[in-house]
Amino acid sequence: MGIFDWKHWVVILIVVVLVFGTKKLKNLGSDLGETIKGFRKAMNEEEGKPAEPQAQQPHQQQAPLNQPHTVEGQASKVEEPVRKD
Repeated sequence: MGIFDWKHWVVILIVVVLVFGTKKLKNLGSDLGETIKGFRKAMNEEEGKPAEPQAQQPHQQQAPLNQPHTVEGQASKVEEPVRKD
């Protein structure tokens, strides 16, 4: 007898109905359905649009593709002066 036994699922269903009530569960199901429909619609619209190139702002320079874009990568480029003691 594991968690997938039908008797366990019946007990869980009864507890959920007692805690939340049938009206809240019905509203939750409708809201979830509308959310899924909206998500599917947005995904279909996104697939139909061609990719638009992003406009670059003139005051920002883009780093070359082979250069790191992290703070650590930028910090490693800075040369510290040699201290003579």
